[in-house]
Amino acid sequence: MTLHDLSYWQAKAAARTFDGLAYIDGTFTAAQSGATFPSISPIDGKKLADVAACGAADVDLAVIAARRAFESGVWSDLAPAARKATLLRFAALITAHTEDLALIETLDMGKPIGDALAFDLPETAKCYAWYAEAIDKRYDEIAPTPHHVLATITREPLGVVGAVVPWNYPLMMAAWKLAPALAVGNSVILKPAEQSSLSALALAKLAEEAGIPKGVFNVVTGLGAEAGQALGRHPDVDCLAFTGSTAIGKRFMAYSAESNLKRVWLECGGKSPHIIFEDCPDLDAAALSVAQAIFINQGEVCIAGSRLYVQDSIYDAFMEKVASHAQSLTPGHPLDPTSAAGAIVDEQQMQSVLSYIEAGTREGATLRTGGKRANTLTGGFYIEPTIFDCTDQKMSIVQEEIFGPVLAAQRFRTEEEAITLANDSIYGLGAGLWTANLSRAHRLSRRLRAGLVWVNCYAEGDITVPFGGMRQSGFGRDKSLHALDKYSDLKSTWINLSR
Repeated sequence: MTLHDLSYWQAKAAARTFDGLAYIDGTFTAAQSGATFPSISPIDGKKLADVAACGAADVDLAVIAARRAFESGVWSDLAPAARKATLLRFAALITAHTEDLALIETLDMGKPIGDALAFDLPETAKCYAWYAEAIDKRYDEIAPTPHHVLATITREPLGVVGAVVPWNYPLMMAAWKLAPALAVGNSVILKPAEQSSLSALALAKLAEEAGIPKGVFNVVTGLGAEAGQALGRHPDVDCLAFTGSTAIGKRFMAYSAESNLKRVWLECGGKSPHIIFEDCPDLDAAALSVAQAIFINQGEVCIAGSRLYVQDSIYDAFMEKVASHAQSLTPGHPLDPTSAAGAIVDEQQMQSVLSYIEAGTREGATLRTGGKRANTLTGGFYIEPTIFDCTDQKMSIVQEEIFGPVLAAQRFRTEEEAITLANDSIYGLGAGLWTANLSRAHRLSRRLRAGLVWVNCYAEGDITVPFGGMRQSGFGRDKSLHALDKYSDLKSTWINLSR
């Protein structure tokens, strides 16, 4: 057996056990109440572990520990080079444990093991290493004041940072927040999604091994309505970074207003348009990109190209190509390295996606392919890649984020119509367009109301490039040096040199 075989991963899965304890102040611990919730694998519907269901009391303990660690200076006052060395060890440990962490991600939330190995884990380790290297390469400033004054502008860590992350890319989304926050010198409290808590707890063990001091890195597991809300409302949390739905993001804004006006950074929902013009330089490449943009990771991607707009003259031929590619992205066993797609994260999400598919048919959309639950004999949660031909922009499958493998396609005739349709959304996360016309590419990139625009490609990215949205997709940017500003304050110090 090799890591390219299903049997290899099934054997590793059978041998892997979990304890489900939260990680607070350097100790793995049960919830104060003793309550737990089950972690169910979407692969087969079976329980993986009982996880500590932390509440307000546990969050309070984590905040106290994080504040104590921050004020002690054990991390916040370390020389940048020392923090850098610790985070580089952390990144190296993540790389060394890639197989185990990838297995946990797949078991816990259903993504294909091949994707976890090839993308999620390398990107996670790279993120920590990149911010580690950035620590000692940013300089403070001296303002151009009169000669009798010295005015310095310095960046200081905020203090206690809470990070509430989603279940679709659990480790990578956590890294996008924790890495810059730790690099600056903050103490952090990670609240993973209840559907995908296990990899966060494995990460805590590696943080401890890397030498991150106790209290600086905490993992509070629990339900969003309890642990997540308690973190959002806590009066001694200085910053809350969130990735998830727009509805929950709005709640965190309210929690901030109701508590201590903690700054809140939101990366929320998306309903990203993917526009194909008749002068597309490569229709085959575009069709493959369209299919991958919506069906990779079972459509559980915030930037998924879930709205497709194709110029009328090429619509029919192009949609045949997309449907053909969709067939190659049908869900297989998540532990099979050859599977192109896996399981929907849990039964509730599966039922939500299926209800949207029913709504699409009811509202008059034409089902081109898919539309059914798949792999039903496994006991897991799988849905076929689904494509609808739509004629009404007001359909729920066109307007609402489904977060599953459902593509809503429409025709357009003119460039102006394409822009109008693409911008007709409350969201503004991603957008893609395919054209050989350089002027059009520049013109439309500016007019598309999205934080991320791709031309003749889709969902490309790098740790050096900011990631985030506009409108109800949130604000603030993950990735790049810009993310460091989210977790630090600017201090101006004015020194009169004449006295």
